[in-house]
Amino acid sequence: MSVNDLAGIHTDALNESLARMRFDAPVTHVYNPFEYARHPWTQYLQRHARPGVDAVLIGMNPGPWGMAQTGIPFGEIASVRDWLRLDGPLQRPEHEHPKRPIQGHDCPRSEVSGRRVWEWAAEKFNSPDAFFERFFIANYCPLSFMEESGRNRTPDKLPAKERTPLFAACDVFLRHLIDALRPRMVIGVGVFAEDRARKALEHHDVEFGRILHPSPASPAANRGWAAQATDQLHALGFVLGETV
Repeated sequence: MSVNDLAGIHTDALNESLARMRFDAPVTHVYNPFEYARHPWTQYLQRHARPGVDAVLIGMNPGPWGMAQTGIPFGEIASVRDWLRLDGPLQRPEHEHPKRPIQGHDCPRSEVSGRRVWEWAAEKFNSPDAFFERFFIANYCPLSFMEESGRNRTPDKLPAKERTPLFAACDVFLRHLIDALRPRMVIGVGVFAEDRARKALEHHDVEFGRILHPSPASPAANRGWAAQATDQLHALGFVLGETV
């Protein structure tokens, strides 16, 4: 298993599975950045995914102003552009929501969750190379779901008949990701991601942990997410801010 396989055949296989799925109201639009933002996603994997990392951090799914715009997990525009320095070209979703246009680096909005994550990484590790030497960040599900109003709908809110095939396909890709990166630990960014990782990877020889999700919808995350995430990683045995 290689990073090139992840960027190639396994992303292709996941996209083929996802393309066959249908989602009913209240979902009206579904974005798959693995399709229209394939180039930056591939660039992210090939530049930053390194076998033997200490941990892979798993989020839930793309936010409308983050990965949906950039193809990068927690992909807040300025962080992707200025710190990660990823700038691959984007296409446009075939069925675009009028209130959620894909503008890439021209998007004027900033995703709070992504900004918190990548600013924390920059503060603790200074350079992307230092961070990715030890960690990698991915999302469990690559799809972004929107209602007619433009409201974001998370995968856990889908009905069981839609969740079951979606989660089965995402489980397979997550297993390929972990096989390629061989981390010691898989850390859920939030309860949902930890739960899905434990289920998908129950036969893998990895440890599991969890940190607080950085969403501004979480009162706890708004009380100093970076410090809390650092403390939680310390409790899981990670020394941050230096290469070990």
